[in-house]
Amino acid sequence: MKVVALVSGGKDSCYAMMKCIQYGHQIVALANLMPADDSVDELDSYMYQTVGHQIIVSYAECMGLPLFRRRIHGSTRHQKLSYRMTPGDEVEDMYILLNEVKRQIPSVTAVSSGAIASDYQRLRVESVCSRLGLVSLAYLWKQDQSLLLQEMITNGINAITVKVAAMGLEPGKHLGKEIAFLDLYLHKLKESYGINVCGEGGEYETLTLDCPLFVNARIVLDEFQVVLHSADSIAPVGVLHPLAFHLEYKAGSASLTGSRESENSIQEKTGLVFEVQGECPQNSEAMCLPVAEVTDSVEVTDNRLNISRTKKDSTFSICCWLQETQKTSAGLLDDLRVVLKQIESKLVRYGFDWGHVLYIHLYISDMNEFAVANETYVKFITHEKCPRGVPSRSTIELPLLEVGLGKAYIEVLVANDQSKRVLHVQSISCWAPSCIGPYSQATLHKEVLQMAGQLGLDPPTMTLCNGGPTVELEQALQNSEAVAKCFNCSISTSAIYFVVYCSTYVASSERLKIQEKLDAFLKQMRVWHFEERSMSKVLDPIFLFVLASNLPKSALVEIKPILYVTDDSETVSETVQDLSCMKAPSHWGFQHANWHESCFQKCVVHEKICAVILSITCEIAARICSESLDASQSKDCQTSQADGGMGRLSRFCIYLLNKIIVENNFSWEDVTNLRLYFPTSLSMPMVTLSAIFSSAFDELAVMNPRMKIDGDSIFNLVPVLGAGRSATMDDIITCELFAQKS
Repeated sequence: MKVVALVSGGKDSCYAMMKCIQYGHQIVALANLMPADDSVDELDSYMYQTVGHQIIVSYAECMGLPLFRRRIHGSTRHQKLSYRMTPGDEVEDMYILLNEVKRQIPSVTAVSSGAIASDYQRLRVESVCSRLGLVSLAYLWKQDQSLLLQEMITNGINAITVKVAAMGLEPGKHLGKEIAFLDLYLHKLKESYGINVCGEGGEYETLTLDCPLFVNARIVLDEFQVVLHSADSIAPVGVLHPLAFHLEYKAGSASLTGSRESENSIQEKTGLVFEVQGECPQNSEAMCLPVAEVTDSVEVTDNRLNISRTKKDSTFSICCWLQETQKTSAGLLDDLRVVLKQIESKLVRYGFDWGHVLYIHLYISDMNEFAVANETYVKFITHEKCPRGVPSRSTIELPLLEVGLGKAYIEVLVANDQSKRVLHVQSISCWAPSCIGPYSQATLHKEVLQMAGQLGLDPPTMTLCNGGPTVELEQALQNSEAVAKCFNCSISTSAIYFVVYCSTYVASSERLKIQEKLDAFLKQMRVWHFEERSMSKVLDPIFLFVLASNLPKSALVEIKPILYVTDDSETVSETVQDLSCMKAPSHWGFQHANWHESCFQKCVVHEKICAVILSITCEIAARICSESLDASQSKDCQTSQADGGMGRLSRFCIYLLNKIIVENNFSWEDVTNLRLYFPTSLSMPMVTLSAIFSSAFDELAVMNPRMKIDGDSIFNLVPVLGAGRSATMDDIITCELFAQKS
């Protein structure tokens, strides 16, 4: 991509440019924001570093690139973490600046910035990029600061301190010193006072005088003045005010900027400086059509629509799918509009909106139409509708048409409050894959962290790793761990369960290797955590493997971890309870048998969470259906014969789930989601299977008066090519249940 680099003069923005080039991008222009008054060194700004701005004008000549500059007229008006366009805010100056760069150099598609740890700055750069249709590149984001500082020094960043504001840093002693000289001392201050060695906490700021990108000249600071802003005895604050400098030209300037002959005339004027004037255009914001305008044209008959909802009041799931017929056949776009509109209507009926949604499962019939699906999706789920953050999302292709469904199927997890915490990084970085669209990497709500489906993408290039499914899996796990770290947890110690989606393009012989790799990776990580950090918090996760028709980007593996995130003061452990006082009643004649334990995995956090994966294989199904039945169940047996034994199997699944729930002191009202996966090899229409399970739940409600079954089903049926607790994925029915106490 052709990149305009935001430069403050600091080491971070310069090294970010070097990383852009390392990953194959081309720097074609520089952009800088400076104080309105030349005599002012520093502004009271959370966004911009301006100390040393008098020297930035030389960067154009040093690098041989056009430099666009704008004086900052705005101030900090929108103080919330997530930014929305606010007239008069200093962020709008960045918008005007980059908008002008894009106007003069239309080939620019990305913006580079040096953000390392500041969500405040990153989110504002991403907001501006989103409005301008540009990609944010933040290759320093979330990198280890000690390693990063060493990288900068090793790779030729020659930067001096121009501001100090931390314990142990004295203006008269440490201003004007090179970072290579201060490296060891900064690490000493980190050990003593916990400072950020890259200055991310405002401890110090730098000015780059030379680096490999300065192909024409280096800057020599001839004279400066130390200006004391605060004489605090513990952490004095001072800045360096440049008085005189000159350029020292280099011989044989082989360009490292990757600049090529440009098709744009502005780039022929390299070394020129442009001052950008003007006000923020009033029509700059992309206008979004109201949802009604995009959806009212689509009609659907009630007998084609199927909706389910779990009964928990505080957190529940809603699912919507369409029954397909030849007469009502429509394209993916129309079907997705219908299900999204129906979900939206349900939310409104319950007094909620998209802002209350924590997670979205998007199932489509053809991954080749993923772009079409996304275009429709973004008309419903927007940043404006989700001010606290857009939901996390997982998208897979499933055999919907083979079981008589429409081309789109949606499931949403909803909370009745706005206490969620969302991580949404749109910038491309070395940290984890970006989420440029309206979905986030992870959503934390009530101690449960729901991660978006992670592919084996190399974060800085956003391309799938080569080497097959196990290589993709390892990268996906590393990406998941990077996300988990942002919530002070680890997938190796805090995971409740993992859902592993395998593409049908993965050979059968490779599927077991995926499971082996997953086990080995988690064990290795857990050993490291215990040895290095002496972590006592640990859960023993359970696993679900799903065979999907296709995955985004034609990936071979997608992983979706669900984590339990506690306060540091809590100790997490899987609980073992005395079940003697919580014995579940026997239903449909099923009696406890030791072999039942082999049918499921569970992960229980005492009095908080109960997660279950129940697996009905062919062998277990045969055993269930061959058990002797008393006379009162002869009718049930005859019914099971007609539906291929599924009636009997459905009752066993519900009996065993009910037993697990009750014996762990949970109820059906605590269930937030219940998915029932079935393979298309059953050759059973989804409506038929839905009726069988609905009937079984109705019968349970009659036998258990405390259970409320009214209206919509409480389960979601998910058609797959295969599923199970192991990578063989050969279950007849697989149940995934998650319950959480309020």
